[in-house]
Amino acid sequence: MYIQQIEYVKLINSMALSHAILAALLGGSCSGYDLCKRFEGSVGFFWQASFQQIYRELNKLEEQGLLTSNTVRQQNRPEKKIYQVTAAGRDYLQAWIVEPCDLPPIRDELLVKVFAGYLVSPSLLVAELERHRTQHQQRLAVYREIEQQFFSNPESFSIEQKFRYLTLRNGINYELGWLAWCEEAIATLNPTD
Repeated sequence: MYIQQIEYVKLINSMALSHAILAALLGGSCSGYDLCKRFEGSVGFFWQASFQQIYRELNKLEEQGLLTSNTVRQQNRPEKKIYQVTAAGRDYLQAWIVEPCDLPPIRDELLVKVFAGYLVSPSLLVAELERHRTQHQQRLAVYREIEQQFFSNPESFSIEQKFRYLTLRNGINYELGWLAWCEEAIATLNPTD
């Protein structure tokens, strides 16, 4: 039973990564390296994957006929493959998009620490909460910069831009929610401030 659960989790993770890769490639054909960079600046904000995982998944998607690649020769550099989504890949992604999805499981180390935080001095957790607050402020600043640079005029968005903007807005609201919770948690644990 346990092994079946592990295989199921691997399948789910693999399926989600394949969809994230196909979604990132909709922006245009590119090499695996360029896809990894594109992934970091788009889908990677809400779906994490290493370069190794992406390259492995690219090979699987190509074997399944969901991607094709062309090899490009380069002077004084190794050959590179340029990947693009096939019609079957687009159909596969469209079918997946209309499937209902469940709430994702939450796995948050900080929340487990806070849950059992009474075992240590509150000041130790306040320091950790302040560190997380800084990280969320930095991520929010990145999202705000993206919003200002690429999404400053929502009234003129194409349909593609509207959908991408919605994912950005979710990220902004997510960070704002975390920041509000961090402030509340710090004030609760540090009532003298």
